[in-house]
Amino acid sequence: MKIFLFTCLLVYSLFGIQEPINAQQSQPNILFIAIDDMNDWTTLFNDENPIQTPNLEKLAERGAFFTHAYAASPACNPSRVAVMTGLRPHNTGVYGNNSDWRRALPEAQTIQQYFMENGYYVGGAGKVFHHGQDWAFHDNTSFHEFLLMQMNKPYPPDKLNGLEWYGSRNTDWGPWPERIEETVDYKTTEYAIDFLQREHDQPFFLNVGIYKPHSPFFVPEAFFEKYPLEEITMPLLKQNDWQDLPSGAEQLMEKTKWFWEGMERAMEEDPGSYKEFIQAYQACASFADFMVGRVLDALNKSPYRDNTIIVLWSDHGFHLGEKEHIEKFALWEKATHMPLIFVAPGQITPGMVIDTPVDLTAIYPTLIDLAELEKKDDLDGHSLLPLLSNPEANFPPALMTYKKGNHAICKDYWRYIQYGDGSEELYDLRSDPHEWNNLAYEPRYQNIIEELRAYIPQENAAPVADSKR
Repeated sequence: MKIFLFTCLLVYSLFGIQEPINAQQSQPNILFIAIDDMNDWTTLFNDENPIQTPNLEKLAERGAFFTHAYAASPACNPSRVAVMTGLRPHNTGVYGNNSDWRRALPEAQTIQQYFMENGYYVGGAGKVFHHGQDWAFHDNTSFHEFLLMQMNKPYPPDKLNGLEWYGSRNTDWGPWPERIEETVDYKTTEYAIDFLQREHDQPFFLNVGIYKPHSPFFVPEAFFEKYPLEEITMPLLKQNDWQDLPSGAEQLMEKTKWFWEGMERAMEEDPGSYKEFIQAYQACASFADFMVGRVLDALNKSPYRDNTIIVLWSDHGFHLGEKEHIEKFALWEKATHMPLIFVAPGQITPGMVIDTPVDLTAIYPTLIDLAELEKKDDLDGHSLLPLLSNPEANFPPALMTYKKGNHAICKDYWRYIQYGDGSEELYDLRSDPHEWNNLAYEPRYQNIIEELRAYIPQENAAPVADSKR
């Protein structure tokens, strides 16, 4: 069965394909767009940022953009499980990319299942749940139909960056393949376009999982041409950025040091390596934006445009060398900060910009409220409806968790991190957006730390077992 799933380019799940029927229904549809590893270095957040995301900007103009939205966890699997179940990692024990979430949470009702229960037809394609090895984390029971594909294929015959010693086949970047039609995200958006061209006699919940800018940083040449190497904007780095970090940070990040240390070695072999790496990420992010645009164009041309709620989110951010770190897997701003946009015709005022920090456990209860379904009382997250009604409303701070006992809180302009060993970091994001100066050691900020410390979970579930599939 696994071989079948991975060799087929187009596989619809065990539940079959919906027949074309009446396109009109009163209940709003849901378009649920997930992007992988999209950080905040885009023009959506600031028009002076280098990564061009015109389609995300157009979408934000149609609804509400949350400028300070954070992942529940800076890793794919725990972040996505928190979104789909509405349950936080410290309550589920789903802390890592190999955590077998469904075995640990057999009774958890995913957001897709809840909408199914309320009469929705659920389809999807791409990376929605963390795919893992052999789709170990995909949940068939959450879909009526789903397009299963290999996420990373096709690979070039050899690594494009020539750094065979560096990481895995995914630690690679460069223009690939020649034809955009070969990419997994193109196939995902083709599925979505086909879905939106069908007629539906019941409301639908369409899941679209865009894989880029996740590594390997491969997209066709045209997207690299948007970012000429001689004009590349590079991240701002501070020398010896780890010198004021506490013991907990050192311990948590020990296994990810190889990525930045490898980049330093790569630059010794080829001084242009780092710049090419940054170019490739920027190209992949623009590619993801282009794919989002394809889906939105199809929705705009469909009968469903004015009766479809849209939520777009990324599972976490991504470091590109900031704080001497590459990847996610950290509790700093770059690893956890990402886009979140809601559009709901007739319910959300177009062009809203909401600066209050929130986290992605809010997606599940917010969609329930926007669709006017019965509330679920077993979710950890809070609906964003109060902020959508009044952007100045009081709201609980954003909470992030990575591995057991390590948490971050974002409230107003403060980021507070407490590690499992009790060590701490504190940053004032107004004056220090790059988190270069850890204020936790300064006595004058102890009252701020005490206030934020009160939001740190006191109980942390034991880590669930890793998948054996």
